Amino acid sequence: MRADVQGLMNGELGDWLQQQSAMRAEAKESAHSRWTWGAVVLLPLLAFMWFGPSFSGQLKFFLSAGGAIGVGAWGYMPINAAKKTIKVGINSAIARSLGVEYAHDVEPGGEFEACRTYGLVPDYDRSGFEDRWFGQIEGHHFELYEAHLEERRGSGKNRRWVTVFRGAITAMEFGRPFHSTTLLQRAGKHKKWLGFGGRKDNVKFRGHQLDYVDQVHPDFEDVFEIWSDDQVEARVLVHPSYVEHLLAVEKAFQGEAVRALFTRGSVVIAVESNNLFESGSLNAADDEARVAEAAEQFAALAGLALAINQNERGRVLNKMDPSSDLTNEGGFGRRRRSVRR
Repeated sequence: MRADVQGLMNGELGDWLQQQSAMRAEAKESAHSRWTWGAVVLLPLLAFMWFGPSFSGQLKFFLSAGGAIGVGAWGYMPINAAKKTIKVGINSAIARSLGVEYAHDVEPGGEFEACRTYGLVPDYDRSGFEDRWFGQIEGHHFELYEAHLEERRGSGKNRRWVTVFRGAITAMEFGRPFHSTTLLQRAGKHKKWLGFGGRKDNVKFRGHQLDYVDQVHPDFEDVFEIWSDDQVEARVLVHPSYVEHLLAVEKAFQGEAVRALFTRGSVVIAVESNNLFESGSLNAADDEARVAEAAEQFAALAGLALAINQNERGRVLNKMDPSSDLTNEGGFGRRRRSVRR
């Protein structure tokens, strides 16, 4: 599931990108013009405020900072618009070459509600979604998009927005039928006594109880825990040979990044990362590298969905090494960073 980057750049996509040179130049010129006129208007007003009538020092600071940020944001608007145009063009071309579709805007569906219900993503106060990839992969419906979740913290002057999750939400029809709900979560996620006791015997999500599933693979229990409302089916879904593949996937994706939910005939996956699929740039010299990066990011995430899917006999749908789609030490085209779990 890998796009031919050279073929894209030597073909229709490369021709289209060359045609965007005028739009890129216009965006830069418009931004510089806005910043110049913004400074012409703002600087005299700030001078009057700082050297004219008496204002409190705190008020001066906030008005000055607000004015500068406003002018900066106003000037950057044409650049953002141009980058979005380039990004949509690049990502759409990648998607077409792979036989799937791409849309910048996203309306999250039942897969994200399932992530919220069963704790694959943390609680949040503000959310944003973008970069939807969808279609059929190996005969199974596939849905992938990026989520950015933030929480409001602090009080008074120290109130701020803090990112609690940024990454991909992926849903894919499972390769074999099942009727249970089974949660694959990080080990130690659900403990007794406010997190200071041992592992719970069961957990409830909006009244739906899932019981802990004992596993026969000792290494697996150090990394993941399984919770399900059907012990027998959970062991069929996550059997010993499948566990080995999951451990390889977890290692390839740098650990503590992957969690999954098997529900309603699909597998839903949450993977933490930095900002993905940002292929738009005003610098034409960056185009090929950005196309390659976006293509690798999608290939790695699609490969992950395939790697933990199964056919009727329990074999994974995709026999590829899950690490083969990863391009650097950070995994799927991202830099390693610490995130809240």
